[in-house]
Amino acid sequence: MSPAPLKTAVIIGSVREGRIAPLVTRWFVEQAATREDIEIDVIDLLEADLPDGLPGHFGGEKPTQVAVLSPRIAAADAFVVVVPEYNRGYPAALKIAIDSFNWEWQAKPVSFVSYGGISGGVRATEQLRTVFAELHAPAIRDYVAIDKIGSRFGPDGTFPTEPEGCNAAAKIMLDRLVWWGLALRDARAARPYAG
Repeated sequence: MSPAPLKTAVIIGSVREGRIAPLVTRWFVEQAATREDIEIDVIDLLEADLPDGLPGHFGGEKPTQVAVLSPRIAAADAFVVVVPEYNRGYPAALKIAIDSFNWEWQAKPVSFVSYGGISGGVRATEQLRTVFAELHAPAIRDYVAIDKIGSRFGPDGTFPTEPEGCNAAAKIMLDRLVWWGLALRDARAARPYAG
């Protein structure tokens, strides 16, 4: 009997006006939708409308937007963050979203679909790896990095114009994410994670 599909939250990490993150996310979700071993929940940080500030570290009532989003983060067995690289880093809205939660991330694998100029967003993902490590969420090695993002769109908005490389990278990443996600889900069921 096959295990239940891996519940995976795909987080759109940009809230900038004119962002292309939703188009990149749509492509990625289409790749994931071809599989039976994964179940996707897309979390758009623009729609989540998290506050710019965070409550005090040692208490305080969570803002309503954080309380509403918490069950969706908690229900996920794995995460994929769709992230652009801005000035060699990742967006501030994404950092606020990550820091708004704690135990919800723990012992669940994270991967990335990054994009940008020549680097393909690699510098943003390298920073995110250390942030998620602090939250006890292991970042898996395999991810998708899309370089020269502006040249990847067709005149009609088609993305990506040459999908073979992107699709192959997404398949490898999803294979690894599912393996880690199922292994950690089983481990959390056998022994609750002591974060």
